[in-house]
Amino acid sequence: MRSDERSLRWRCRRGTKELDLLLERFLTAHYAQLAAAEQAAFERLLAQEDHALQAWLIYGESPPDAELTRIVERIRSSHLLSPR
Repeated sequence: MRSDERSLRWRCRRGTKELDLLLERFLTAHYAQLAAAEQAAFERLLAQEDHALQAWLIYGESPPDAELTRIVERIRSSHLLSPR
């Protein structure tokens, strides 16, 4: 495992098991196939606060910008989650 991948995996570890699972599984299964802009959006997503990530990924709220919205939708669809 490369050091940047280890760093991303570490950043996927959040305050709840639900977020950990969503983010780590997406990283493992899909991150390498993303375009550079999508990878950057995922990394920017990881810089957000846990409460915002929970609202967007678990409760179906929309992030404040289009790039984050697209990556959130991609993560949610990879786990077959639909907005509430």
